[in-house]
Amino acid sequence: MTERFAGRVALVTGGGLGIGRAAAVAFARDGAKVVIADVLEDESAETVETIAAAGGEAVFQRTDVSRADDVAAAVDRAVDTFGRLDYAFNNAGVGGRSANVRATAEFDEAEFDEYIAVNLKGVWLSMKYEIRQMLAQGGGAIVNMSSGAGLVGVKNLGPYCASKHGVMGLTKVAALEYAAQGIRVNAVCPGVILTERIRGEFEESPELEAVRHAAHPIGRMGETREVADAVLWLCSDEASFVVGHGLAVDGGYVVP
Repeated sequence: MTERFAGRVALVTGGGLGIGRAAAVAFARDGAKVVIADVLEDESAETVETIAAAGGEAVFQRTDVSRADDVAAAVDRAVDTFGRLDYAFNNAGVGGRSANVRATAEFDEAEFDEYIAVNLKGVWLSMKYEIRQMLAQGGGAIVNMSSGAGLVGVKNLGPYCASKHGVMGLTKVAALEYAAQGIRVNAVCPGVILTERIRGEFEESPELEAVRHAAHPIGRMGETREVADAVLWLCSDEASFVVGHGLAVDGGYVVP
């Protein structure tokens, strides 16, 4: 445990698995108290247990980020339990699933609606309630989960790209609106990260692994801890002059 975020409180949506879990554990490792907001109850309980075993403090609040009441309750849980909310990582989302890629005209309306409801509306609702609390306190830092697909187009991932480009738009607007009031808003834009879901895809389609490796000039895919480290840096005082930025954590994926 370190003291970088001692006395501070962080909310992580989608903290049950993957990048969200890595970020929640990292926040706690650096001294923050953490609220895990997710629909995955068993996985989130494991995240809380992992944090507690390392000497940290965390609680779980079941949260569907597409529902305003759920998001408001998660922010309230942070304040009621720990007294404040200093940092938020709005990470919950629906991934660009390899099994469902298809051209724009071939997507179902229900699929498009899901991507927008969770990835985009979920980030907006999260900021809506987080910002209100942070304004009452006098400041805070928010990091939204975008994607490399929020910075460039990716064929056959139209709804996903649309949602993640939307996250970048919301991030920039909120950053402009609240920077002078002490709230910094930024985003992370990962490449392909070795989460549980991605590893599962490789088990089903082993040929995908080499394709994913080749897409990154660095010659490998990313680890969840590498994205978590970027999130914590954006929240820290070390990034005090960083506002409205989409930080690519992608091994050079968007460079070409």
